[in-house]
Amino acid sequence: MQRTWTTDLAAHTGGTVLLKGWLHHFRRLSRVSFLLLRDGRGVVQVVVDSAESVATLAALHHEAVIEIEGDVVAVAQAPNGVEVRARIVRVLVAPPEEPPVDLSRRELQVQLPTLLDHAPVTLRHPRQRAAFRLADAAMAGFRASLRSRDFVEIQTPKIVAAATEGGANVFMVDYFGRPTYLAQSPQFYKQTMVGVFERVFEVGPVFRAEPHDTQRHVNEYVSLDAEFGFIDDHRTVMVLLRDVLADMLGTMAADGRGALAELAIDLPVVPASIPCVHFTEAQKLITAETGEDLSGEPDLAPAHESLLGAWAMRETGSDFLFVTGYPMVKRPFYTHPDPERPTFSNSFDLLFRGVELVTGGQRLHRYDDYLAALGHAGHDAAPFEGYLQAFRHGMPPHGGFAIGLERLLARVTGASNIREVTLFPRDLGRVTP
Repeated sequence: MQRTWTTDLAAHTGGTVLLKGWLHHFRRLSRVSFLLLRDGRGVVQVVVDSAESVATLAALHHEAVIEIEGDVVAVAQAPNGVEVRARIVRVLVAPPEEPPVDLSRRELQVQLPTLLDHAPVTLRHPRQRAAFRLADAAMAGFRASLRSRDFVEIQTPKIVAAATEGGANVFMVDYFGRPTYLAQSPQFYKQTMVGVFERVFEVGPVFRAEPHDTQRHVNEYVSLDAEFGFIDDHRTVMVLLRDVLADMLGTMAADGRGALAELAIDLPVVPASIPCVHFTEAQKLITAETGEDLSGEPDLAPAHESLLGAWAMRETGSDFLFVTGYPMVKRPFYTHPDPERPTFSNSFDLLFRGVELVTGGQRLHRYDDYLAALGHAGHDAAPFEGYLQAFRHGMPPHGGFAIGLERLLARVTGASNIREVTLFPRDLGRVTP
């Protein structure tokens, strides 16, 4: 008999199935007993009336690995409208002790440190794993959206010879006695590959050695990057980003139905045209709301992003807001300036419910402009020689963006801390489990 997943049981009503999974919960009664079996997709109620099977199950700790042969019966009161009447119960693995948390509760009643310390177990909880089902769907939607537009998936090195952003927030690695760094982003390589395929994307980890201890930062996260050539300017990139996000959320809605139901959340709608304000306009909006004098400020604080997110929802009904034209002094050296206002950039951030989700824009594409930009930033061009090769030999106008996967999940699920939706987070104090 082939195994049946718990989520497919309704199609087997009236038949006999083989289930495999974990002993999620067991309730022993005088005449009949009930267990909840959990597999990688869902949970099902199983009725057990054999005295021998009841005794076997009663002796087990929760999370024992079991398999059950039984009959599928339609029961309106049961989860998902079906239950299984057990014929045979087999124990595959009997764990030596109870798990550190009670996974049978609707919600885990533990503090975040406990949740993370015991992640190999707590991630098994249906609500915990639901967020990562959505992560899976988001990545699948990202890939499918870009492949449908003739993008090629690449994988770039995570050990690099120079800091991508030219800053100090990098992790140094001893590479056979030679100093190297963990990549802050795949930026240099994805630009280089525009000269090969024209359109590329990557899903992979990036590393930021920033000593943040906030609810929105971790030091390793998953970045969804795209880069493509022959653009007009940063607005071409913004149009693509809007469509990719819509496709990602569409895939999350279709493939993540069970996870969305488990978490009792609705996905946002990406408007046909995402509202947009220039950085200078954004500052005026903030000043009008708060009275703060932001003249000379080159960036937006998290509180300002939150205020702009509330403004966008109030004025346009959108969960999303583009802020364009950040000052060049706060953008990496490879950012293309606005030809009409060179102190501002052809770049953008996309705010999602008041939090920066995406950064992107147009890049420099001429070799001489790179030499000038590196010199202006005080960088020696020699460490960037491999990167600059591409521009010495002809690169089209190009641009791209990077989406933070964990930030997307945090905003979609309403998590109060990004660590709740990060698999095995790495921050200032955590490198295990």
